[in-house]
Amino acid sequence: MDTTTDIHQQTDSPAPGAGAGRAERGAIRPGDRIFLGLSRGSGILVLIVMAAIAAFLTYRSVLALSENEANFLTGFEWDPSGSPPRFGIAVLAFGTVVSSVIAMAIAVPVAVGIALFITHYAPRKLGGTLAYVIDLLAAVPSIVYGLWGALALVPHLNGLYGWLDDYFGWTGVLEWNGGPARSLFTVGILLAIMILPIITNVSREVFRQVPRTHEEAALALGATRWEVIRMAVLPFGRSGVISASMLGLGRALGETMAVAMVLSPVFDIRASLLEPGGGTFAQNIASKFNEATVMGQDALIASGLVLFVITLLVNGAARLIIARRKEYSGANA
Repeated sequence: MDTTTDIHQQTDSPAPGAGAGRAERGAIRPGDRIFLGLSRGSGILVLIVMAAIAAFLTYRSVLALSENEANFLTGFEWDPSGSPPRFGIAVLAFGTVVSSVIAMAIAVPVAVGIALFITHYAPRKLGGTLAYVIDLLAAVPSIVYGLWGALALVPHLNGLYGWLDDYFGWTGVLEWNGGPARSLFTVGILLAIMILPIITNVSREVFRQVPRTHEEAALALGATRWEVIRMAVLPFGRSGVISASMLGLGRALGETMAVAMVLSPVFDIRASLLEPGGGTFAQNIASKFNEATVMGQDALIASGLVLFVITLLVNGAARLIIARRKEYSGANA
């Protein structure tokens, strides 16, 4: 009986050093603790900065809106220095959204096509050279794009505008009366060129992460190269392409100098996208802030708050799209 008890006691007792090993595994090293604190502090700092920006914009916007005698959301005039002040953002919202939509419609298909060509069609040397050129385009300052757009792009768009008027002028949206090509359509083309490198680079890296087993399985089943891209590459990279597009859209919504140098600012909404005129939030703020009175600055800040909200909504919508399509992307395979 005593022997059995001793055996049980020896079996139940922990091995020497086992408790110390568990204690070491459970303890947090000083370096890990410091890194955890820095990471957590960085995340909290971002939230604080965002909240501070939102609070500042809201405070100054309330000061302006309390004195405004026009409808801020639907007004077509901008005279915050008048007596009484009257200003609205209908023209700015229309110009910002329309130019960004034109830019995305042009840039996204081209960027995805370039990314697919570099990763799946081009020889290694040609793909590397093309990727390097795209990277250089991403590093060009916006003021350079603006100078190029004003001096080279605008004078050479008359042929395109004339062709659009001949074949699609009956719609009224693409009607052209021979004026200078300083319209929202030109702004959309310029913005498409500017955001093309961002979307291309991110999409290219996403397509390179497609598991080789997915592509090899499709090829083993007899799929062509295009079918491999359609069935394996694009479904896997859909979320990444959406994220890349949202990055490009963020730049298109907030672009300032290039738009200011190309667009002919007329505070009016034209039925045709080829007619000079219109405006965007960023262009209006950049062109009028230095000469604005205190009331005018508050009005411009109020328009900036609207742009801030639009940007948040766009990014939120992108996150919802990515979350809904994540199960189909192949990322979990």
